[in-house]
Amino acid sequence: MRTLSTPSPALIFPPNSPGFQNGRGSSTSSSSVTGETVAMVHSPPPTRLTHPLIRLASKHQKEQANIDRLPDHSMIQIFSFLPTNQLCRCARVCRRWYNLAWDPRLWRTIRLTGETINVDRALKVLTRRLCQDTPNVCLMLETVIVSGCRRLTDRGLYTIAQCCPELRRLEVSGCYNISNEAVFDVVSLCPNLEHLDVSGCSKVTCISLTREASIKLSPLHGKQISIRYLDMTDCFVLEDEGLHTIAAHCTQLTHLYLRRCVRITDEGLRYLMIYCTSIKELSVSDCRFVSDFGMREIAKLESRLRYLSIAHCGRITDVGIRYIAKYCSKLRYLNARGCEGITDHGVEYLAKNCTKLKSLDIGKCPLVSDTGLEFLALNCFNLKRLSLKSCESITGQGLQIVAANCFDLQMLNVQDCEVSVDALRFVKRHCKRCIIEHTNPAFF
Repeated sequence: MRTLSTPSPALIFPPNSPGFQNGRGSSTSSSSVTGETVAMVHSPPPTRLTHPLIRLASKHQKEQANIDRLPDHSMIQIFSFLPTNQLCRCARVCRRWYNLAWDPRLWRTIRLTGETINVDRALKVLTRRLCQDTPNVCLMLETVIVSGCRRLTDRGLYTIAQCCPELRRLEVSGCYNISNEAVFDVVSLCPNLEHLDVSGCSKVTCISLTREASIKLSPLHGKQISIRYLDMTDCFVLEDEGLHTIAAHCTQLTHLYLRRCVRITDEGLRYLMIYCTSIKELSVSDCRFVSDFGMREIAKLESRLRYLSIAHCGRITDVGIRYIAKYCSKLRYLNARGCEGITDHGVEYLAKNCTKLKSLDIGKCPLVSDTGLEFLALNCFNLKRLSLKSCESITGQGLQIVAANCFDLQMLNVQDCEVSVDALRFVKRHCKRCIIEHTNPAFF
């Protein structure tokens, strides 16, 4: 018969942290290295205490503990709000809490944070405990979030890939020690994975199946990875060739974020549009090599595109905006901050064709003036968020036109704009729910 065990709170906290010092370690600890987070395995708490004095004190405490009167389903509901480390702590209180804390319904998600955590060992211990009823497989685990855990390595991801076939969401942002091979293992062995966040993982340059998985699957299925949400923000070494491979394998993508992937060019976007025709949200902010030709490729998404961020793409002008405005008529969000080539003509194309626009950021576009705001006000009545930060040509007159027509405006950013206090008060009177971000000390 297998002996049940519980990961200690030390699995989450370093031994010298205050949270660990309040409790006592166990003689069954698997490691006692000073200064680093370790994983420990404990047996479940004893059913009863044998010493008479301790038993008397325990009886008195039990009478005072109103929480013990709650039924199991209420306790499980309370436990469901606790992070992974606190859930492990609760499992050490008593046998009843131990059994409740390891209820499968509470372990659909593992969330670990902290730079000092030995994440590889933590994942190994947790998955081993969760695999006791179904050896070597965690059928209930669907989400793993270990963002910011810099000690996570390929070994930890391999543990997830081997033990969690039902995984649907994985977030490892900021874990810069993981490589392509570990990511390949996860997407190959977790066929239901839909949400993948590898932002800040500078060694990741591609998303693909392993060679073994590609051989086992048919040629058609071998190109079908079920990922729909992919965040590769700050993956600096991602190039067009890698984006081509991603597009060819992840054809079901609907949300793709490539912020600050500075090596991506228009050619990479051409590959993307060939394979991924269902994209609804796309960000290529700070991709300085993306130009109007890239906008022509993105425009092939047509009415499916709802969110687009091209902030600080200095090569984009009115020509690129015109492509988007002409074909992507259902666009709801556009961030074009810092695209200094955009003028009132580009805003006019956008306003007349994307009339359902709800959020627009054209800050630091010095060529946009009150004329462009007038086109927005007369066509985009559903506008809720508008950022005009550092637009040197904007005046109070343009803001008044917007406020008089866009009654649902909820956020207006006019920081570093030369607008009068009277204009700001006019906006506040007409758009009562609007929060105005400004740098005018006379308006409050």
